[in-house]
Amino acid sequence: MLLGYLQKLNAARESRRAAVTVTELDTGRSTLFLEGDTTDETVASAVESALRTGKSGIVEIGDRKVFVNVYLPPPRIIVIGAVHISQALAGMAAIAGFDLTIIDPRSAFATPERFGETRLVAEWPEDALKDTPLDAYTALAAVTHDPKIDDFPLKAALEAGCFYVGALGSRKTHSARVERLVRLGVDENAIARIHAPIGLDIRASSPAEIAVAILADIIQALRTRDVNTGQRGVE
Repeated sequence: MLLGYLQKLNAARESRRAAVTVTELDTGRSTLFLEGDTTDETVASAVESALRTGKSGIVEIGDRKVFVNVYLPPPRIIVIGAVHISQALAGMAAIAGFDLTIIDPRSAFATPERFGETRLVAEWPEDALKDTPLDAYTALAAVTHDPKIDDFPLKAALEAGCFYVGALGSRKTHSARVERLVRLGVDENAIARIHAPIGLDIRASSPAEIAVAILADIIQALRTRDVNTGQRGVE
């Protein structure tokens, strides 16, 4: 691989930005695309598929074969609230390949005894998120039911462009949440991105079932997220 490509890939990795290389197998000619780049129509479908699935492989485009190699930042989940749902979600997320962090200022809840080796931050989200910045490869799930704890990270997640933002609570609870976020200056179109009630509607009732619904919703959001583009790839 060319040194210039390696430098761009390393920079993309540092900034948690996805990248794709498309290499023509007959000529060895490669093109590098960063997520947000414009692809020409001939390879656009292959590049977008790779960005969504995270899978590399040989693809036939017309009468030629190309190798599509994708580099995705590790997706992560930030959970606001060290509750029973979080306990179940932590184990499931690890199996599904997500890094997961739980933030809760209530130190009586955020304990290793309850969560084992899960990364816990017993601080207010306003402080904790300074060291755990949100980005487009982060999902945020707010599950405390406490506006004093949940509202700030929801606002921050929408501003950061997290691929998933969800909040626990009934529709009535969410209506009050929407009013609070509007007063905090959050745009109503952005607020509409919040998955509330959180999780896919599978009629979940127990904490473990709700965790399944949340994780499924997060995976669906990750695999169907917008990968629209802006500038041409680098040849």
